Amino acid sequence: MGHPISFICHFVSRNIVVSSALPCHCFNVFLCLRSHTADVFCSGSLDENAPVGPDQRAVVKHLVFAFRPLAKKVMKKWSMTQNLSFLKQLEAGICYFNLRVSSKPDEPGYEVYFIHALFGHRVQDGLSDIERLLGEHPKEVVLLDFNHHYAMSEEHHRHLLATLYEVFGRKLCKVSAVEEITLDYLWENDYQVLVFYHHPSAETCTLLWPGSKIPAPWANTTDPHKLLQFLESTRAERVHCGSFHVSQAVLTPRVRTVIGGLLRGLRKHLVERNLPTIMTWVKAQKPGRQGVNIITLDFVDLVDFASSVIKLNDHLLPDQAVT
Repeated sequence: MGHPISFICHFVSRNIVVSSALPCHCFNVFLCLRSHTADVFCSGSLDENAPVGPDQRAVVKHLVFAFRPLAKKVMKKWSMTQNLSFLKQLEAGICYFNLRVSSKPDEPGYEVYFIHALFGHRVQDGLSDIERLLGEHPKEVVLLDFNHHYAMSEEHHRHLLATLYEVFGRKLCKVSAVEEITLDYLWENDYQVLVFYHHPSAETCTLLWPGSKIPAPWANTTDPHKLLQFLESTRAERVHCGSFHVSQAVLTPRVRTVIGGLLRGLRKHLVERNLPTIMTWVKAQKPGRQGVNIITLDFVDLVDFASSVIKLNDHLLPDQAVT
Protein backbone atom coordinates (compact mmCIF):
# COMPACT_ATOMS: atom_id res chain seq x y z
CA MET A 1 0.00 0.00 0.00
CA GLY A 2 1.27 3.52 -0.80
CA HIS A 3 1.91 6.25 1.72
CA PRO A 4 -1.22 8.06 2.98
CA ILE A 5 -2.20 10.63 0.42
CA SER A 6 -1.08 14.12 1.16
CA PHE A 7 -0.74 15.32 -2.38
CA ILE A 8 -0.27 14.26 -6.01
CA CYS A 9 1.74 15.44 -8.95
CA HIS A 10 0.29 14.58 -12.36
CA PHE A 11 1.29 16.41 -15.46
CA VAL A 12 0.07 15.69 -18.95
CA SER A 13 2.38 16.90 -21.67
CA ARG A 14 2.82 16.37 -25.37
CA ASN A 15 6.20 14.73 -24.88
CA ILE A 16 6.03 12.95 -21.55
CA VAL A 17 3.50 11.45 -19.20
CA VAL A 18 5.04 12.33 -15.87
CA SER A 19 2.67 10.61 -13.46
CA SER A 20 3.27 7.20 -15.02
CA ALA A 21 6.97 7.59 -14.26
CA LEU A 22 6.42 8.42 -10.58
CA PRO A 23 6.67 5.81 -7.81
CA CYS A 24 3.30 4.27 -7.07
CA HIS A 25 3.05 6.00 -3.70
CA CYS A 26 3.34 9.39 -5.37
CA PHE A 27 -0.34 9.72 -5.85
CA ASN A 28 -0.28 10.97 -2.34
CA VAL A 29 1.22 14.18 -3.65
CA PHE A 30 -0.61 16.70 -5.82
CA LEU A 31 1.55 19.53 -7.01
CA CYS A 32 -0.69 21.07 -9.58
CA LEU A 33 -0.88 23.96 -11.92
CA ARG A 34 -4.07 25.82 -11.37
CA SER A 35 -6.65 27.43 -13.55
CA HIS A 36 -9.52 29.32 -11.95
CA THR A 37 -12.30 28.11 -14.18
CA ALA A 38 -10.61 26.19 -16.91
CA ASP A 39 -10.73 27.97 -20.26
CA VAL A 40 -12.94 30.78 -19.02
CA PHE A 41 -9.79 32.63 -18.18
CA CYS A 42 -8.01 32.72 -21.49
CA SER A 43 -8.84 35.49 -23.91
CA GLY A 44 -10.38 33.42 -26.69
CA SER A 45 -12.98 31.77 -24.47
CA LEU A 46 -14.53 34.85 -22.86
CA ASP A 47 -17.81 35.98 -24.42
CA GLU A 48 -18.05 39.78 -24.46
CA ASN A 49 -21.47 39.58 -26.10
CA ALA A 50 -23.08 37.63 -23.29
CA PRO A 51 -24.56 39.31 -20.19
CA VAL A 52 -22.34 40.04 -17.21
CA GLY A 53 -22.15 36.99 -14.99
CA PRO A 54 -24.37 36.57 -11.90
CA ASP A 55 -21.19 36.34 -9.82
CA GLN A 56 -20.83 40.14 -10.11
CA ARG A 57 -22.33 42.76 -7.82
CA ALA A 58 -25.24 44.93 -8.95
CA VAL A 59 -23.07 48.05 -9.17
CA VAL A 60 -20.76 46.32 -11.65
CA LYS A 61 -23.72 45.31 -13.80
CA HIS A 62 -25.00 48.90 -13.80
CA LEU A 63 -21.59 50.25 -14.85
CA VAL A 64 -21.36 47.73 -17.66
CA PHE A 65 -24.82 48.68 -18.86
CA ALA A 66 -23.85 52.36 -18.85
CA PHE A 67 -20.40 52.06 -20.46
CA ARG A 68 -20.55 48.97 -22.64
CA PRO A 69 -18.71 47.73 -24.65
CA LEU A 70 -15.69 49.50 -23.08
CA ALA A 71 -16.62 48.18 -19.64
CA LYS A 72 -16.63 44.58 -20.88
CA LYS A 73 -13.20 44.99 -22.45
CA VAL A 74 -11.90 46.17 -19.07
CA MET A 75 -13.66 43.27 -17.33
CA LYS A 76 -12.06 40.86 -19.77
CA LYS A 77 -8.58 42.14 -18.89
CA TRP A 78 -9.27 41.61 -15.20
CA SER A 79 -11.10 38.28 -15.59
CA MET A 80 -8.34 36.49 -17.49
CA THR A 81 -6.05 34.45 -15.23
CA GLN A 82 -4.40 32.30 -17.90
CA ASN A 83 -3.00 32.88 -21.39
CA LEU A 84 -3.51 29.28 -22.48
CA SER A 85 -6.74 27.75 -23.69
CA PHE A 86 -8.31 24.91 -21.73
CA LEU A 87 -6.78 22.23 -23.98
CA LYS A 88 -3.36 23.91 -23.99
CA GLN A 89 -3.44 24.05 -20.20
CA LEU A 90 -4.11 20.32 -20.09
CA GLU A 91 -1.30 19.62 -22.53
CA ALA A 92 1.03 21.88 -20.54
CA GLY A 93 0.45 19.85 -17.40
CA ILE A 94 -2.42 21.36 -15.46
CA CYS A 95 -4.28 18.68 -13.54
CA TYR A 96 -6.32 20.63 -10.99
CA PHE A 97 -9.11 22.95 -12.09
CA ASN A 98 -10.89 25.38 -9.80
CA LEU A 99 -14.29 25.62 -11.51
CA ARG A 100 -17.02 28.24 -11.35
CA VAL A 101 -20.16 27.51 -13.31
CA SER A 102 -23.45 29.23 -14.06
CA SER A 103 -26.54 29.15 -16.21
CA LYS A 104 -27.15 32.02 -18.64
CA PRO A 105 -30.00 34.45 -17.95
CA ASP A 106 -33.19 33.71 -19.86
CA GLU A 107 -31.62 30.81 -21.77
CA PRO A 108 -34.02 27.85 -22.17
CA GLY A 109 -32.91 24.44 -21.02
CA TYR A 110 -30.39 23.57 -18.33
CA GLU A 111 -27.03 24.20 -19.98
CA VAL A 112 -24.25 25.51 -17.73
CA TYR A 113 -21.13 27.51 -18.59
CA PHE A 114 -17.78 28.35 -17.06
CA ILE A 115 -17.82 31.83 -15.59
CA HIS A 116 -15.64 34.50 -14.03
CA ALA A 117 -17.32 37.88 -14.40
CA LEU A 118 -17.89 37.01 -18.08
CA PHE A 119 -19.22 33.76 -19.49
CA GLY A 120 -16.94 31.21 -21.10
CA HIS A 121 -17.52 27.97 -23.00
CA ARG A 122 -20.11 25.31 -22.18
CA VAL A 123 -19.03 23.07 -19.32
CA GLN A 124 -19.84 19.99 -21.41
CA ASP A 125 -17.36 21.08 -24.10
CA GLY A 126 -14.60 21.53 -21.55
CA LEU A 127 -15.30 18.16 -19.95
CA SER A 128 -15.21 16.50 -23.36
CA ASP A 129 -11.77 18.00 -24.00
CA ILE A 130 -10.53 16.51 -20.74
CA GLU A 131 -12.04 13.11 -21.47
CA ARG A 132 -10.46 13.03 -24.90
CA LEU A 133 -7.01 13.81 -23.54
CA LEU A 134 -7.36 11.25 -20.73
CA GLY A 135 -8.25 8.65 -23.32
CA GLU A 136 -4.91 9.33 -25.02
CA HIS A 137 -3.02 9.17 -21.68
CA PRO A 138 -4.64 6.38 -19.61
CA LYS A 139 -2.33 6.84 -16.60
CA GLU A 140 -3.04 10.55 -16.14
CA VAL A 141 -5.36 11.87 -13.43
CA VAL A 142 -7.17 15.20 -13.08
CA LEU A 143 -9.07 16.88 -10.24
CA LEU A 144 -12.14 18.96 -11.06
CA ASP A 145 -13.22 21.23 -8.21
CA PHE A 146 -16.72 22.62 -8.80
CA ASN A 147 -16.74 25.09 -5.93
CA HIS A 148 -18.93 27.97 -7.14
CA HIS A 149 -22.39 27.61 -8.67
CA TYR A 150 -24.43 30.61 -9.81
CA ALA A 151 -28.04 30.95 -10.98
CA MET A 152 -28.49 27.18 -10.94
CA SER A 153 -31.74 25.47 -10.05
CA GLU A 154 -31.96 21.86 -8.91
CA GLU A 155 -32.63 20.95 -12.54
CA HIS A 156 -29.38 22.65 -13.60
CA HIS A 157 -27.49 20.66 -10.99
CA ARG A 158 -29.11 17.40 -12.08
CA HIS A 159 -28.18 18.19 -15.68
CA LEU A 160 -24.55 18.91 -14.75
CA LEU A 161 -24.27 15.79 -12.59
CA ALA A 162 -25.70 13.67 -15.37
CA THR A 163 -23.20 15.24 -17.79
CA LEU A 164 -20.29 14.35 -15.50
CA TYR A 165 -21.45 10.74 -15.33
CA GLU A 166 -22.06 10.59 -19.08
CA VAL A 167 -18.71 12.10 -20.11
CA PHE A 168 -16.40 10.33 -17.65
CA GLY A 169 -18.28 7.16 -16.72
CA ARG A 170 -15.93 4.54 -15.28
CA LYS A 171 -13.07 7.04 -15.14
CA LEU A 172 -14.68 8.67 -12.06
CA CYS A 173 -12.96 7.74 -8.82
CA LYS A 174 -15.44 6.80 -6.10
CA VAL A 175 -15.32 8.57 -2.76
CA SER A 176 -12.89 6.74 -0.49
CA ALA A 177 -10.62 7.40 2.43
CA VAL A 178 -8.10 9.90 1.10
CA GLU A 179 -5.30 7.93 2.73
CA GLU A 180 -6.08 4.99 0.46
CA ILE A 181 -5.74 6.88 -2.81
CA THR A 182 -2.47 5.88 -4.48
CA LEU A 183 -1.42 5.63 -8.11
CA ASP A 184 -1.57 1.86 -7.82
CA TYR A 185 -5.15 2.07 -6.60
CA LEU A 186 -6.19 4.44 -9.39
CA TRP A 187 -4.43 2.53 -12.15
CA GLU A 188 -5.76 -0.84 -10.99
CA ASN A 189 -9.31 0.53 -11.09
CA ASP A 190 -8.88 2.64 -14.26
CA TYR A 191 -9.79 5.80 -12.35
CA GLN A 192 -8.64 9.08 -13.91
CA VAL A 193 -10.99 11.77 -12.61
CA LEU A 194 -11.71 13.02 -9.10
CA VAL A 195 -14.68 15.40 -9.05
CA PHE A 196 -15.29 17.63 -6.01
CA TYR A 197 -18.78 19.14 -5.94
CA HIS A 198 -19.55 21.85 -3.38
CA HIS A 199 -23.34 21.60 -3.33
CA PRO A 200 -25.91 19.51 -1.41
CA SER A 201 -27.30 18.09 -4.67
CA ALA A 202 -24.29 15.78 -4.89
CA GLU A 203 -24.31 14.57 -1.29
CA THR A 204 -25.68 11.14 -2.18
CA CYS A 205 -23.46 10.66 -5.25
CA THR A 206 -20.79 8.09 -4.40
CA LEU A 207 -18.65 9.13 -7.38
CA LEU A 208 -18.54 12.84 -6.48
CA TRP A 209 -16.35 13.98 -3.60
CA PRO A 210 -17.74 16.55 -1.14
CA GLY A 211 -16.14 19.99 -1.05
CA SER A 212 -15.00 19.37 2.52
CA LYS A 213 -12.42 16.95 1.11
CA ILE A 214 -10.51 19.74 -0.63
CA PRO A 215 -10.28 22.96 1.42
CA ALA A 216 -8.69 25.93 -0.36
CA PRO A 217 -8.00 28.83 2.03
CA TRP A 218 -8.04 32.19 0.27
CA ALA A 219 -5.64 34.96 1.29
CA ASN A 220 -7.67 37.72 -0.43
CA THR A 221 -4.76 40.16 -0.63
CA THR A 222 -2.78 42.16 -3.19
CA ASP A 223 0.37 42.03 -1.05
CA PRO A 224 2.71 39.15 -2.04
CA HIS A 225 4.38 39.06 1.37
CA LYS A 226 1.04 38.79 3.18
CA LEU A 227 0.10 36.07 0.68
CA LEU A 228 3.19 34.01 1.50
CA GLN A 229 2.65 34.45 5.25
CA PHE A 230 -0.91 33.21 4.77
CA LEU A 231 0.24 30.20 2.72
CA GLU A 232 2.75 29.25 5.40
CA SER A 233 0.25 29.52 8.25
CA THR A 234 -2.53 27.62 6.47
CA ARG A 235 -0.12 24.94 5.32
CA ALA A 236 1.01 24.39 8.90
CA GLU A 237 -2.55 24.30 10.19
CA ARG A 238 -4.02 22.01 7.53
CA VAL A 239 -5.44 18.62 8.38
CA HIS A 240 -2.71 16.09 7.66
CA CYS A 241 -5.00 13.18 6.88
CA GLY A 242 -8.48 12.93 5.50
CA SER A 243 -8.48 15.65 2.85
CA PHE A 244 -6.60 17.30 0.04
CA HIS A 245 -5.44 20.89 0.49
CA VAL A 246 -5.06 23.74 -2.00
CA SER A 247 -2.43 26.44 -1.52
CA GLN A 248 -3.77 29.33 -3.59
CA ALA A 249 -0.61 31.23 -4.53
CA VAL A 250 -2.65 33.97 -6.20
CA LEU A 251 -3.20 37.67 -5.55
CA THR A 252 -6.70 39.15 -5.53
CA PRO A 253 -7.26 42.67 -6.88
CA ARG A 254 -9.30 45.18 -4.89
CA VAL A 255 -11.42 47.94 -6.42
CA ARG A 256 -8.59 50.44 -6.07
CA THR A 257 -6.24 47.94 -7.73
CA VAL A 258 -8.49 47.75 -10.77
CA ILE A 259 -8.88 51.54 -10.90
CA GLY A 260 -5.12 52.00 -10.64
CA GLY A 261 -4.46 49.68 -13.57
CA LEU A 262 -7.76 49.93 -15.40
CA LEU A 263 -6.49 49.30 -18.92
CA ARG A 264 -3.48 47.18 -17.99
CA GLY A 265 -5.41 44.27 -16.55
CA LEU A 266 -4.65 41.61 -13.96
CA ARG A 267 -1.58 40.19 -15.65
CA LYS A 268 0.34 43.39 -16.38
CA HIS A 269 -0.70 45.41 -13.33
CA LEU A 270 -0.59 42.82 -10.55
CA VAL A 271 0.65 39.36 -11.51
CA GLU A 272 3.80 39.82 -13.62
CA ARG A 273 5.75 41.94 -11.13
CA ASN A 274 4.95 39.61 -8.22
CA LEU A 275 5.53 36.24 -9.89
CA PRO A 276 9.27 36.10 -9.00
CA THR A 277 8.46 36.46 -5.28
CA ILE A 278 5.76 33.80 -5.44
CA MET A 279 7.94 31.42 -7.47
CA THR A 280 10.74 31.70 -4.90
CA TRP A 281 8.26 30.38 -2.34
CA VAL A 282 7.05 27.60 -4.67
CA LYS A 283 10.59 26.34 -5.34
CA ALA A 284 11.34 26.21 -1.62
CA GLN A 285 8.43 23.88 -0.82
CA LYS A 286 8.51 20.18 -0.04
CA PRO A 287 5.85 17.49 -0.36
CA GLY A 288 4.80 15.37 2.58
CA ARG A 289 2.55 15.47 5.61
CA GLN A 290 4.01 18.80 6.72
CA GLY A 291 4.36 20.15 3.19
CA VAL A 292 2.33 21.47 0.32
CA ASN A 293 -0.41 19.55 -1.39
CA ILE A 294 -1.96 21.33 -4.38
CA ILE A 295 -0.33 24.58 -5.49
CA THR A 296 -2.20 26.99 -7.74
CA LEU A 297 -0.92 29.94 -9.75
CA ASP A 298 -2.14 32.46 -12.33
CA PHE A 299 -0.54 32.81 -15.78
CA VAL A 300 1.54 29.66 -15.39
CA ASP A 301 3.10 30.03 -18.84
CA LEU A 302 5.02 33.17 -17.79
CA VAL A 303 7.36 31.23 -15.48
CA ASP A 304 8.87 27.77 -15.11
CA PHE A 305 6.05 26.66 -12.83
CA ALA A 306 5.46 23.20 -14.29
CA SER A 307 9.11 22.15 -14.23
CA SER A 308 9.59 23.62 -10.76
CA VAL A 309 6.62 21.73 -9.36
CA ILE A 310 7.68 18.50 -11.02
CA LYS A 311 11.14 18.87 -9.51
CA LEU A 312 9.64 19.04 -6.02
CA ASN A 313 8.78 15.37 -6.41
CA ASP A 314 12.47 14.55 -6.07
CA HIS A 315 11.82 14.81 -2.33
CA LEU A 316 9.60 11.74 -2.62
CA LEU A 317 12.28 9.47 -4.01
CA PRO A 318 13.54 6.75 -1.64
CA ASP A 319 16.94 8.38 -1.15
CA GLN A 320 15.38 11.74 -0.22
CA ALA A 321 14.12 12.72 3.21
CA VAL A 322 10.47 13.71 3.33
CA THR A 323 9.35 16.00 6.14
